[in-house]
Amino acid sequence: MSTDVELVAVTKRYGATLAVDSVSLRIPGGAYCCLLGPSGCGKTSTLRMIAGHEEVSDGDVLLGGANVTTLPPARRRTAMMFQSYALFPHLDCVDNVAFSLKMRGIAKSERRARAREMLTRVQMDGFAARLPAQLSGGQQQRVALARALITDPTVLLLDEPLSALDPFLRTRMRDELKRLQKRLGITFIHVTHSQEEAMALADLVVVMDHGRIVQAAGPREVFNRPATRFVARFIGGHCVLPAKNGGRDLLVAGAVRAAAPAGLRDRADDVVHVAIRADRLRLGAADGQGLAGVVAGIEYLGTAVHVGVELDALDPITVVMTEQQFDAAELAVGRAVRVAWDPADMHVVGD
Repeated sequence: MSTDVELVAVTKRYGATLAVDSVSLRIPGGAYCCLLGPSGCGKTSTLRMIAGHEEVSDGDVLLGGANVTTLPPARRRTAMMFQSYALFPHLDCVDNVAFSLKMRGIAKSERRARAREMLTRVQMDGFAARLPAQLSGGQQQRVALARALITDPTVLLLDEPLSALDPFLRTRMRDELKRLQKRLGITFIHVTHSQEEAMALADLVVVMDHGRIVQAAGPREVFNRPATRFVARFIGGHCVLPAKNGGRDLLVAGAVRAAAPAGLRDRADDVVHVAIRADRLRLGAADGQGLAGVVAGIEYLGTAVHVGVELDALDPITVVMTEQQFDAAELAVGRAVRVAWDPADMHVVGD
């Protein structure tokens, strides 16, 4: 049965340090939620408070509608998979997976049978007799996942589970996690600092900064309509520019005019910021329309070409082009260009 997770004004203090600042969030049962943000943003502290491994300074944690704020981890029906995997080096895979059942007093034959069944579920039954040192990083991760799942949790908590893997294995294990979550139908809450990982896995992306949630939405919403300058820059793939609000129109970076959104028409003279997806920007000749700039760098990445552009009196930006667009534009480092975009691709973001 899937379980909703709800945080109500949850706060965590470590002495004078405020790590999590009155966070409120509802994660629907059966969702794959990623807590995303830079180091020190509060995402791991939030995860550990849900698990019961950290005490809540203020606020409440609800699982399935029940207040579990003061309950110990063993009574929450959650399981946590740690970044280090924390496998016992002297135990084989079966006994590692069965360890929590041993602590509950379950008979040896039953717990080992259930452990083997769980290893089969994560495609590790052929390695049951091996010690952790005899496994690859990806295999150790599967064993750790089986150990977390054997307690039949309603919520699985994952702390940076893919960070120790090489890029190829990370992609494979990402796919396996998503498939497993859909098959089990339980709520997954996954901490990561990888924007790509969150976008690929999550039904709900929760972006955190300085202990607060700055946006919580589906991955496409977060990418296409970032709520703030921080989100646009942290998620990546966006150009963020200042704009002067004239009431009826916006003057972007002092050079490009576009109609102001309805919500800004009573706020004339405000300075706002707009975000434009980097793959929606266009590079044209220096005598054309748009912002004046100079090509500062070119990165060929196979499926795309990233062109760095230095703008007059503004932060540098990156324009993402297809290989065909790049070839047609005949760009080179040092060439003067104009950066343009369709006004419909411009999105006003908050501070």
